[in-house]
Amino acid sequence: MFDNIGLIVSRLLSGVPATVSAAVGGIAVTILLSFAAGLALLARSRWVRGVARTYVEFFRGTSEVVQLFWIFFVLPALVGFQIVPLGAGILVLGLNHGAYGAEIVRGAVGSVPRQQYEGCVALSMSPAQRMFRVLLPQAVVEMLPSFNNLFIQLLKSTALLSLVTVQEVAFQGQVLVPNLGVGEKLTIYLVELVIYLVLAVLITFTMRRIEGWASARVGRAPTPRARRPVLPGKPS
Repeated sequence: MFDNIGLIVSRLLSGVPATVSAAVGGIAVTILLSFAAGLALLARSRWVRGVARTYVEFFRGTSEVVQLFWIFFVLPALVGFQIVPLGAGILVLGLNHGAYGAEIVRGAVGSVPRQQYEGCVALSMSPAQRMFRVLLPQAVVEMLPSFNNLFIQLLKSTALLSLVTVQEVAFQGQVLVPNLGVGEKLTIYLVELVIYLVLAVLITFTMRRIEGWASARVGRAPTPRARRPVLPGKPS
Protein backbone atom coordinates (compact mmCIF):
# COMPACT_ATOMS: atom_id res chain seq x y z
CA MET A 1 0.00 0.00 0.00
CA PHE A 2 2.91 2.33 0.75
CA ASP A 3 5.14 1.21 -2.12
CA ASN A 4 4.85 4.58 -3.87
CA ILE A 5 4.65 6.80 -0.79
CA GLY A 6 7.60 8.96 -1.88
CA LEU A 7 6.09 9.68 -5.28
CA ILE A 8 2.65 10.33 -3.78
CA VAL A 9 3.94 12.77 -1.15
CA SER A 10 6.11 14.69 -3.60
CA ARG A 11 3.33 14.92 -6.20
CA LEU A 12 0.71 16.09 -3.68
CA LEU A 13 3.12 18.59 -2.13
CA SER A 14 3.61 20.09 -5.59
CA GLY A 15 -0.04 21.15 -5.39
CA VAL A 16 0.38 22.95 -2.06
CA PRO A 17 1.52 26.30 -3.57
CA ALA A 18 -1.65 26.50 -5.67
CA THR A 19 -3.80 25.53 -2.68
CA VAL A 20 -2.13 28.12 -0.47
CA SER A 21 -2.39 30.80 -3.18
CA ALA A 22 -6.10 30.11 -3.63
CA ALA A 23 -6.69 30.11 0.12
CA VAL A 24 -4.75 33.33 0.77
CA GLY A 25 -6.37 35.10 -2.17
CA GLY A 26 -9.80 33.85 -1.16
CA ILE A 27 -9.28 34.97 2.43
CA ALA A 28 -8.24 38.45 1.28
CA VAL A 29 -11.35 38.83 -0.88
CA THR A 30 -13.50 37.35 1.90
CA ILE A 31 -12.27 39.90 4.45
CA LEU A 32 -12.88 42.79 2.07
CA LEU A 33 -16.40 41.69 1.12
CA SER A 34 -17.30 40.65 4.67
CA PHE A 35 -16.67 44.09 6.09
CA ALA A 36 -18.13 45.93 3.10
CA ALA A 37 -21.34 43.90 3.05
CA GLY A 38 -21.54 43.48 6.83
CA LEU A 39 -21.38 47.21 7.49
CA ALA A 40 -23.75 47.83 4.58
CA LEU A 41 -26.29 45.57 6.32
CA LEU A 42 -26.19 48.04 9.23
CA ALA A 43 -26.53 51.15 7.05
CA ARG A 44 -29.42 53.56 7.53
CA SER A 45 -30.26 53.53 3.83
CA ARG A 46 -32.75 50.84 2.84
CA TRP A 47 -31.23 50.71 -0.63
CA VAL A 48 -27.75 50.00 0.72
CA ARG A 49 -29.12 47.35 3.06
CA GLY A 50 -31.14 45.86 0.20
CA VAL A 51 -28.13 45.53 -2.10
CA ALA A 52 -26.05 43.97 0.67
CA ARG A 53 -28.85 41.56 1.64
CA THR A 54 -29.31 40.52 -2.01
CA TYR A 55 -25.59 39.72 -2.31
CA VAL A 56 -25.55 37.75 0.95
CA GLU A 57 -28.64 35.68 0.21
CA PHE A 58 -27.65 34.98 -3.40
CA PHE A 59 -24.19 33.63 -2.63
CA ARG A 60 -25.29 31.80 0.52
CA GLY A 61 -28.25 30.23 -1.25
CA THR A 62 -26.61 28.96 -4.43
CA SER A 63 -24.13 26.16 -5.00
CA GLU A 64 -20.45 27.05 -4.86
CA VAL A 65 -19.77 24.62 -7.71
CA VAL A 66 -22.41 26.28 -9.91
CA GLN A 67 -20.95 29.70 -9.05
CA LEU A 68 -17.52 28.47 -10.12
CA PHE A 69 -18.84 27.11 -13.43
CA TRP A 70 -20.72 30.35 -14.11
CA ILE A 71 -17.69 32.54 -13.54
CA PHE A 72 -15.23 30.28 -15.37
CA PHE A 73 -17.35 28.97 -18.27
CA VAL A 74 -20.46 31.14 -18.70
CA LEU A 75 -19.19 34.63 -17.88
CA PRO A 76 -16.38 34.57 -20.49
CA ALA A 77 -18.93 33.61 -23.15
CA LEU A 78 -21.05 36.62 -22.17
CA VAL A 79 -18.33 39.26 -21.87
CA GLY A 80 -15.69 37.81 -24.19
CA PHE A 81 -12.97 37.75 -21.53
CA GLN A 82 -11.52 34.50 -20.20
CA ILE A 83 -10.57 34.45 -16.51
CA VAL A 84 -7.56 32.34 -15.57
CA PRO A 85 -8.58 29.26 -13.52
CA LEU A 86 -6.87 30.35 -10.30
CA GLY A 87 -8.33 33.86 -10.56
CA ALA A 88 -11.81 32.46 -11.09
CA GLY A 89 -11.37 30.19 -8.10
CA ILE A 90 -10.19 32.99 -5.82
CA LEU A 91 -13.10 35.17 -6.92
CA VAL A 92 -15.67 32.45 -6.20
CA LEU A 93 -14.11 31.59 -2.83
CA GLY A 94 -14.15 35.25 -1.84
CA LEU A 95 -17.68 35.95 -3.06
CA ASN A 96 -19.12 32.84 -1.43
CA HIS A 97 -17.41 33.06 1.93
CA GLY A 98 -17.69 36.84 1.99
CA ALA A 99 -21.47 36.38 2.12
CA TYR A 100 -21.13 34.29 5.27
CA GLY A 101 -18.55 36.68 6.68
CA ALA A 102 -20.93 39.61 6.22
CA GLU A 103 -23.29 38.06 8.76
CA ILE A 104 -20.37 37.53 11.15
CA VAL A 105 -19.51 41.24 10.90
CA ARG A 106 -23.13 42.33 11.28
CA GLY A 107 -23.68 40.13 14.32
CA ALA A 108 -20.41 41.13 16.00
CA VAL A 109 -21.05 44.86 15.62
CA GLY A 110 -24.57 44.37 16.93
CA SER A 111 -23.24 42.52 19.99
CA VAL A 112 -21.20 45.50 21.25
CA PRO A 113 -22.90 46.70 24.46
CA ARG A 114 -25.38 49.52 23.97
CA GLN A 115 -23.58 51.58 26.61
CA GLN A 116 -20.59 51.90 24.27
CA TYR A 117 -22.78 53.49 21.62
CA GLU A 118 -24.44 55.80 24.12
CA GLY A 119 -21.04 56.89 25.43
CA CYS A 120 -19.96 57.80 21.89
CA VAL A 121 -23.10 59.86 21.42
CA ALA A 122 -22.45 61.62 24.72
CA LEU A 123 -18.96 62.51 23.48
CA SER A 124 -20.47 63.97 20.27
CA MET A 125 -18.64 61.53 18.01
CA SER A 126 -19.68 61.37 14.38
CA PRO A 127 -21.16 58.07 13.06
CA ALA A 128 -17.84 57.25 11.37
CA GLN A 129 -15.89 57.92 14.56
CA ARG A 130 -18.29 55.81 16.59
CA MET A 131 -17.94 52.90 14.20
CA PHE A 132 -14.22 52.91 13.44
CA ARG A 133 -12.81 54.16 16.74
CA VAL A 134 -15.04 52.44 19.28
CA LEU A 135 -17.53 49.87 18.00
CA LEU A 136 -15.61 48.10 15.25
CA PRO A 137 -12.36 47.49 17.21
CA GLN A 138 -14.37 45.74 19.93
CA ALA A 139 -16.46 43.84 17.39
CA VAL A 140 -13.36 42.53 15.62
CA VAL A 141 -12.39 40.61 18.76
CA GLU A 142 -15.77 38.87 18.69
CA MET A 143 -15.48 38.12 14.96
CA LEU A 144 -12.11 36.36 15.03
CA PRO A 145 -13.18 32.88 16.29
CA SER A 146 -15.95 32.77 13.68
CA PHE A 147 -13.59 33.97 10.96
CA ASN A 148 -11.18 31.23 11.99
CA ASN A 149 -13.86 28.63 11.23
CA LEU A 150 -14.79 30.40 8.00
CA PHE A 151 -11.20 30.48 6.75
CA ILE A 152 -10.76 26.76 7.46
CA GLN A 153 -13.94 26.07 5.50
CA LEU A 154 -12.56 28.22 2.67
CA LEU A 155 -9.33 26.21 2.71
CA LYS A 156 -11.28 22.98 2.28
CA SER A 157 -13.29 24.55 -0.54
CA THR A 158 -10.09 25.07 -2.54
CA ALA A 159 -10.46 21.42 -3.58
CA LEU A 160 -13.32 22.53 -5.86
CA LEU A 161 -10.80 24.38 -8.01
CA SER A 162 -9.68 21.01 -9.38
CA LEU A 163 -12.90 21.14 -11.44
CA VAL A 164 -11.44 24.02 -13.48
CA THR A 165 -7.97 22.43 -13.77
CA VAL A 166 -6.21 24.40 -11.03
CA GLN A 167 -3.32 22.10 -10.12
CA GLU A 168 -3.82 22.17 -6.37
CA VAL A 169 -3.64 19.25 -3.93
CA ALA A 170 -6.95 17.59 -4.87
CA PHE A 171 -6.14 17.89 -8.59
CA GLN A 172 -2.78 16.21 -8.10
CA GLY A 173 -4.49 13.40 -6.22
CA GLN A 174 -6.95 12.88 -9.06
CA VAL A 175 -4.04 12.59 -11.50
CA LEU A 176 -2.29 10.00 -9.32
CA VAL A 177 -5.24 7.65 -8.86
CA PRO A 178 -5.46 6.35 -12.47
CA ASN A 179 -1.67 6.30 -12.82
CA LEU A 180 -0.98 4.29 -9.66
CA GLY A 181 -4.10 2.19 -9.58
CA VAL A 182 -6.88 1.53 -7.12
CA GLY A 183 -4.55 -0.06 -4.58
CA GLU A 184 -2.89 3.26 -3.80
CA LYS A 185 -6.14 5.21 -3.30
CA LEU A 186 -5.97 4.90 0.48
CA THR A 187 -2.44 6.26 0.61
CA ILE A 188 -3.23 9.15 -1.74
CA TYR A 189 -6.31 10.28 0.18
CA LEU A 190 -4.58 9.77 3.53
CA VAL A 191 -1.74 12.09 2.52
CA GLU A 192 -4.27 14.62 1.22
CA LEU A 193 -6.03 14.58 4.59
CA VAL A 194 -2.76 15.23 6.40
CA ILE A 195 -1.87 18.14 4.11
CA TYR A 196 -5.23 19.85 4.61
CA LEU A 197 -5.04 19.21 8.36
CA VAL A 198 -1.60 20.83 8.63
CA LEU A 199 -2.77 23.88 6.66
CA ALA A 200 -5.88 24.17 8.83
CA VAL A 201 -3.78 24.03 12.00
CA LEU A 202 -1.57 26.83 10.65
CA ILE A 203 -4.66 28.98 10.04
CA THR A 204 -5.91 28.29 13.57
CA PHE A 205 -2.52 29.10 15.11
CA THR A 206 -2.33 32.38 13.19
CA MET A 207 -5.89 33.41 14.06
CA ARG A 208 -5.39 32.69 17.76
CA ARG A 209 -2.30 34.86 17.83
CA ILE A 210 -4.23 37.63 16.10
CA GLU A 211 -7.08 37.17 18.58
CA GLY A 212 -4.73 37.58 21.52
CA TRP A 213 -3.21 40.72 19.99
CA ALA A 214 -6.63 42.21 19.17
CA SER A 215 -7.90 41.51 22.70
CA ALA A 216 -4.92 43.30 24.19
CA ARG A 217 -5.45 46.28 21.88
CA VAL A 218 -8.94 46.90 23.26
CA GLY A 219 -7.94 46.23 26.86
CA ARG A 220 -9.50 42.78 27.18
CA ALA A 221 -7.95 39.72 28.72
CA PRO A 222 -7.39 37.14 25.98
CA THR A 223 -9.78 34.21 25.93
CA PRO A 224 -8.40 30.87 27.19
CA ARG A 225 -7.85 29.60 23.64
CA ALA A 226 -5.86 32.73 22.77
CA ARG A 227 -3.61 32.60 25.85
CA ARG A 228 -0.21 31.03 25.60
CA PRO A 229 0.09 27.90 27.76
CA VAL A 230 1.97 28.30 31.02
CA LEU A 231 4.54 25.57 31.59
CA PRO A 232 4.75 23.93 35.04
CA GLY A 233 7.04 25.89 37.29
CA LYS A 234 7.19 28.84 34.93
CA PRO A 235 5.70 32.13 36.18
CA SER A 236 2.78 33.42 34.11
